[in-house]
Amino acid sequence: MAETIAVVDYGMGNLRSVAKALSHVAPKTNVQVTSDANKIVAADRIVFPGQGAARDCMKHLKHYELHDVVSEAFRNKPFLGICMGLQVLFEHSAENAGVECLGLVKGSVSGFKRDLNKPDYKIPHMGWNTVQQTASHPLWHNIADNAHFYFVHSYYVCPEDQHWIAGSTEYLNTFTSVVARDNVFATQFHPEKSSDDGLQLLHNFTQWKLT
Repeated sequence: MAETIAVVDYGMGNLRSVAKALSHVAPKTNVQVTSDANKIVAADRIVFPGQGAARDCMKHLKHYELHDVVSEAFRNKPFLGICMGLQVLFEHSAENAGVECLGLVKGSVSGFKRDLNKPDYKIPHMGWNTVQQTASHPLWHNIADNAHFYFVHSYYVCPEDQHWIAGSTEYLNTFTSVVARDNVFATQFHPEKSSDDGLQLLHNFTQWKLT
């Protein structure tokens, strides 16, 4: 029987692009864009995408009653977070005077601050940038260190435990762009918009065997 990947649909993000990219790299896999808790629980792998504002993200998760389902998947299944799907894994975001998030990873989410000495650096950080691989991981397979990925964001994660950090990027400052541990891998960039290296990362996710 073909594996199932659930792309969590809570009304935030370009989910069809993620699903289309996953279907492209794993054509024999059943990719489902769903807000159905039962389908998410039954899936073999979970992709948790998102874009926009953390407060809206948390509100939508509550509306769709997916808070506990996402938390359980984070603990037990191959789990890929993307963009806002990375940020809300943390405890607290500085966005809009403060937002309480899922609290699955200890740490916070900070915003870029304008630097008058770097007038060419705009906020949000938008476009292609390199990712330094700071830890080995199966999802980096066949992806060169400092490969380019596509970003769109104004905030970035700050893990308390540095062992979570699997990738970093330079923009105004050095920030964590990938976290990983056990069954979890989450990116600030959008692999579905990141050409061949993004597709390779998604393919690696579909092949990832937990040990």
